[in-house]
Amino acid sequence: SKKQAEKAVHQKKEQSKTKCRKARRRHINLVAEFNHRQRKNIWLETHIWHAKRFHMVKKWGYCLGNSPTEKSYRACYRAMTKHCLLQDLSYYCCLELKGKENELLKQLARICSIDTGLTFQEASCLSGRFEGSLNLYRADRYPEDMLGPVTFIWKPRDGSENRQLWIWVHPALKQDILKELKAIFQCSEPEEICITEPVTTSIQEEKQVEVVMKLGNKRKKEDKEGEKAVPVKKIIGDGTRDPFQSYSWIARTTGIAISDRSMEILRYRLIGPLSNSVLTETLKAASVQTV
Repeated sequence: SKKQAEKAVHQKKEQSKTKCRKARRRHINLVAEFNHRQRKNIWLETHIWHAKRFHMVKKWGYCLGNSPTEKSYRACYRAMTKHCLLQDLSYYCCLELKGKENELLKQLARICSIDTGLTFQEASCLSGRFEGSLNLYRADRYPEDMLGPVTFIWKPRDGSENRQLWIWVHPALKQDILKELKAIFQCSEPEEICITEPVTTSIQEEKQVEVVMKLGNKRKKEDKEGEKAVPVKKIIGDGTRDPFQSYSWIARTTGIAISDRSMEILRYRLIGPLSNSVLTETLKAASVQTV
């Protein structure tokens, strides 16, 4: 009858809308969703893993796991004391400094003090073998006007007088510390400006989401043309920086360059007695060929 025919058509439409779990979790769908949903609050690379197991909070422009949804405290404690526990600290901001070693040390000495412990000039840290930690102050203002604690890593020497330094800061402190670094090195000229990329990327993301919706019901064999439209996981800017702002500055007089590498360099912390074993098994040394 006519009613049964209409009912069959209606059921067919409903079935086409409700995809199976395998279809919903296809890579093309997940990545498009990843890009689309992190516009206001940046997601870490491990976001989906944490979102399934933690209560998420929005802090400092990021979406972070705050507390576990199940009682896993004993498991975490056991991992810390007997095995290995991994923490994602990628929300910490990385500021990169490049330039002549003596010029870097000369100005950096103004924002720290040997009275508080080691400085950027500590021999073991300057060689690049160890990470250092210290408190930063406004230039020539110690012991007043403390900016906050940071950690730093020097890239090992390569025979040149030019060095590379990474300073890791909490996102709540980044703007103040970045402003002070630009002031002491007199970096006012932007080396690179990221203006057009966010606009075009957001438009591309919209198209990618549309492509995903169109390709959703097709099988993998049928969407070979659509493979080119698979969106790439992209993070523009970070939780502490507007994507329209510059992310690199250079000083005309000394050639010192400051770059904001937040969310470009990921950071993980391993805790526990088996941490070294995990790293040894995970990381494989590359074979360096000398010509």
